[in-house]
Amino acid sequence: MIALLVLLRNVVFYPLFYLGSFGFTAGSLIARPFDVTLFRRIVRGWALYQRACLRWILGIRVRVEGGGPVDGPVLYAIKHESFFEAIDMPALFDLPVVFAKDTLFDIPLWGKAAAAYGIVPVERDQGARALRAMIAAAKGFSETGRPLVIFPEGTRVPHGTAPPLQSGFAGLYKLLGLPVVPVAVDSGPLYHRWLKRPGTVTYRFGAPVPPGLPREEAEVRVHAAMNALNAPSDEREAEPG
Repeated sequence: MIALLVLLRNVVFYPLFYLGSFGFTAGSLIARPFDVTLFRRIVRGWALYQRACLRWILGIRVRVEGGGPVDGPVLYAIKHESFFEAIDMPALFDLPVVFAKDTLFDIPLWGKAAAAYGIVPVERDQGARALRAMIAAAKGFSETGRPLVIFPEGTRVPHGTAPPLQSGFAGLYKLLGLPVVPVAVDSGPLYHRWLKRPGTVTYRFGAPVPPGLPREEAEVRVHAAMNALNAPSDEREAEPG
């Protein structure tokens, strides 16, 4: 009976979420030339729409531990286990600037909306040139007070794993000179699967890592805090929704 309920929830979720996502994306592009504030509200609305679909259709709640976002310019380093947290950033933060792999900008409509919002493309195979472009873009956005967000593992990783941080993180940390707030998230067991399950996705904000530390020390502290929600096994029990 529980398995059938999970299946039915997913059957309802997928068409509603993706059709709604198309509507939000198209609506944001229509609004962008006329009203930037409305454009940004629509982008945030998409993230809130995802949360509503998760809560009321799939039975997935979102919980924040450790105090949440901090004031002032900062770089957030976030664990990446599923598409949930990538879509959720405008709901979690105020006008976040997210570093995302450049291939995502090829997605019809979404790529144009992302570029207009301030998503920074990460060209992994372009070396120092790409890093300089990222730094320039990041500094410009940071000076306006917008928070910066990076997924320093470079891609989605299975829950329970702790791969090393990509080299680009150290470059950003050194050259931006901003505090880094590590954020753990455990969305993988519930969201990163075709049949998404009810339960609670938790964000846990770690203590800020100050700028200017040796690279090794900064990476160790960020890596440990990002993996604070890793369970001993690759799975966890789902909660009743």
